[in-house]
Amino acid sequence: MLVVLYLSSASLCHGACVEVDSDTDAVVNEGFKLGCISCKIRGEVPAEATVEWSFMPKGESEFTKIYSYEDLMSDIPDERFYERLDWNGSKKTKDLQDGSIYILNVTWNDTGTYRCIFNRTLTFTSYEFHTNATKIVHLNVVPRLANQDVIEYSCVMMYVTIIGLQVWLVVEMIYCYRKISAQGEEALTIALESKENCAMVAVTE
Repeated sequence: MLVVLYLSSASLCHGACVEVDSDTDAVVNEGFKLGCISCKIRGEVPAEATVEWSFMPKGESEFTKIYSYEDLMSDIPDERFYERLDWNGSKKTKDLQDGSIYILNVTWNDTGTYRCIFNRTLTFTSYEFHTNATKIVHLNVVPRLANQDVIEYSCVMMYVTIIGLQVWLVVEMIYCYRKISAQGEEALTIALESKENCAMVAVTE
C-alpha cells in the first residue's frame, strides 16, 4: 500500500504527460513550433532520452538531420536552419518527454516533412531498457494574408463597429433626453397658462 502511494505521488510530482499532434500550418516570416511529445509508459522509472529532428523538403525523397538534443545540449548540423532553431521541449532534465523545437522566421523552403525521433533508456534495478518513438509532421507554409491579416482585420472592424454603435447610442440618448425635456417644458408652460386663465375667469366672476 505504501509503495503504491509512493509511486502515485512520484507520478503526480512529475506532472501529467499528454501526447498531442503538432500544428501543421506555419505563416511565412513568423515563428512556428514543431511539436513532438513522447510520454513514458512507466512514469516512475528513471530514464534519459535524446531527440533528433530530420527534414525532407517537399518534392524530395530523403531526410536530412537538422537538429539534435542530448545531455541538455543542442546541435544544428544543417546550414539551412543555422540560428533558426530553438529548443522548445522539456527543460533542465535529461528525462525528456517533450522534444518540440521552434523555427524562427519561417521561409517557403521550410515546407515539407519533419521527423522527430525519441531514443529513450529506462533504468531498472538490474538492467536497462532501450526504446524509441517516431513522430511525423507535414508542414505547410502559408502567406500571412491567408489567415493572420484577415483575423486582425476582422478584429479591428469588430471593435470599430462596437465603438460606432456605442457612439450612436449615446447620441440617441442625448437626442431623446432633449426632446423629452422640451416636451416637458412645453407641457408645463401650457399648464401654467391654463391655470392663469382659470384664475382670471374666477376673479371676473
